[in-house]
Amino acid sequence: MNNRFLLSTQVFLASVLLAASGAAQSQNADEYTPPRTPDGQPDLQGYWTNATYTPLERPDGVTGAVYTEEEFAARLNGAIANESSQTTPGTIPDVHYDFTQFGLDRSQNTFAYDLRTSLITDPTDGKMPPMTDEGLKRNAEIEAARGGRWDSAEDNQLDDRCIIMRGAGPPIMDSGYNSNYQIVQTPGHVMILTEMIHDVRMIPLDGRPHPQENVRQWMGVPRGHWEGDTLVVETTNFNGKNPFRGSSRNMRVTERFTRVADDTIVYRFTIDDPSTWDRPWTGEMPMKETIGPIFEHACHEGNYGLYNTLVGARLEEQRAAEAEAEQAEQD
Repeated sequence: MNNRFLLSTQVFLASVLLAASGAAQSQNADEYTPPRTPDGQPDLQGYWTNATYTPLERPDGVTGAVYTEEEFAARLNGAIANESSQTTPGTIPDVHYDFTQFGLDRSQNTFAYDLRTSLITDPTDGKMPPMTDEGLKRNAEIEAARGGRWDSAEDNQLDDRCIIMRGAGPPIMDSGYNSNYQIVQTPGHVMILTEMIHDVRMIPLDGRPHPQENVRQWMGVPRGHWEGDTLVVETTNFNGKNPFRGSSRNMRVTERFTRVADDTIVYRFTIDDPSTWDRPWTGEMPMKETIGPIFEHACHEGNYGLYNTLVGARLEEQRAAEAEAEQAEQD
């Protein structure tokens, strides 16, 4: 474990040095001219990652909008130690593999270095705004109707069932590992391939309207256009089965992709969902250039996790019932 932690720390320090040069480039973002595709669009193509140690919401007890380099290094080294630590053999936590053994520790790969204490930039406290009464009621009803996570396959999380990864977007969020994306452009479309569970977003740029209300999709229906050098994507028509932090099917997400350096895209998103929150809110993160290609994430192939957890839950229930019966006999 110590060797893995030392390696992770060394990779982190190297990443900081690389990020420092990238930050210097980003400081001159207004002077940066992005490359162009053959048809004249700003070129966003390539392989990118939004792997980050910055949380969506500012942690309790943290008051500033940004950490000092020393504060960030201390928190990051703590996170790296947690990811690379091997738990006590034979315990339940030890059943899950150590991320560093498989190259899934974020510090072992490219990650988006950011001193901000939260991805949320508006509200300025770094927290999501309060939920409306409608949002609280809807989410309480959903929670009350849901069975226990291990009661059935249908009650399990969507990513564990290999249906969709919540980080696929919109908005695009760090998925913990495999947080990589490929962007491909044509004159009329932008394609964003998500590595985790291999979701694809096809974004038309031809000005077509959003579909009628009865057309609903897992990742919504996107429509894109250019505002200067920024790709703006408006997504509506969600089916509500994959809510983002309790959002409703009426959520509208506005994303902005701006290339500010050869190795950096600034990604901004605004959530507008009056059925859930009392005001719109906005977040921002860097996407850093990474190494491709992206290989197929065959989530179901050889995946025994869902089956095994359900079998384990049934065995635990059986043992509990047997222990209860034995206790009743003794009484």
